[in-house]
Amino acid sequence: MEREAPQWLEVGEGAQMRRLAVLSRPGDGVPVVWLGGFRSDMRATKAEALNDWARRAGRPFLRFDYAGHGESDGDFARWTLSHWLEDALAVIAARCGAPPILVGSSMGGWIALLAARRLLGTALAPAGLVLIAPAVDFSEDLMWAQMPEPIRQTILRDGVWMRPSEYSPEPTPITRALIEDGRRHLMFGSEIRTGCPVHILQGMQDPDVPWRQALKLVEHLSGDAVILTLVKDGDHRLSTAQDIQRLQAAVAGMATAP
Repeated sequence: MEREAPQWLEVGEGAQMRRLAVLSRPGDGVPVVWLGGFRSDMRATKAEALNDWARRAGRPFLRFDYAGHGESDGDFARWTLSHWLEDALAVIAARCGAPPILVGSSMGGWIALLAARRLLGTALAPAGLVLIAPAVDFSEDLMWAQMPEPIRQTILRDGVWMRPSEYSPEPTPITRALIEDGRRHLMFGSEIRTGCPVHILQGMQDPDVPWRQALKLVEHLSGDAVILTLVKDGDHRLSTAQDIQRLQAAVAGMATAP
């Protein structure tokens, strides 16, 4: 099958301007927006599986690559969570004609919650959130707090540490800017309000986002209707055939809810 060419959306101004690669499937009903993970891309397994579901169901589906990710412009190490949140909000504003369902994977779960907070009370306030191993506050809780002191000192001194990756042969640059910017967006410690239903899918064998983080998130979503699905043998990716079926069912259920 021929690879679909992306459309392009310019975001930011001056030295911060970047072009984002966007794939958009037309359809009827609530638009579904995919928000990928840290260093992932819009053609990854779960995004493709949701695109297949959208094609079969005739639903609109929107996905894109953040700055420095996938096919979008920019060096990965240059950008931070603030930029990636801005990317998500820009794509939603430009391409969603109705309140969307935001589907966030890992870092994308944090971005989905931040986007929902920004959009609350607007015409594009989300109709629902589906969060897969949501890595809320990951730069602080799951990175900085877990780092040995020598690695912290490397980041503070050099501005970057090259972290070996289990998902890529290339190491991942963890920058001082990423850590410091993440602190501007921390959500735990006060109530998180989305104004919409939330369904969380979390593997209990996840080495990157411990399943108790999902319980912590549920506790913070005290004013929202929340479903938490714990997958006993699930890892971080949740990309087995059964995991994909759970994801598609969760999105379909939210998309068809009255």
